[in-house]
Amino acid sequence: MKPKRRVTVVRQYDIAADAKNRVSLRGATAKYFCVRALSNGAYLLEPRVLVAPQALSMRTLKMLDSSITNLKRGKASPPIDLRPFLQE
Repeated sequence: MKPKRRVTVVRQYDIAADAKNRVSLRGATAKYFCVRALSNGAYLLEPRVLVAPQALSMRTLKMLDSSITNLKRGKASPPIDLRPFLQE
């Protein structure tokens, strides 16, 4: 049986939310986080890492470049009407 690791506090500091309920994370090692609000009032932040461009195939990168070029030139399909799918 594997021994359980104890959860320890690496760093602790107090912060206050601003008028728009924003807080700043000091020394954050990630730019994006997944936030989970727990029933006990605690918040869990999990760092999210975006996919590095090197992880995408050359074919996918070419397709993305082509799509962006077409969009910038105004070559796009007309807007799709999604109202029939809305529940009322």
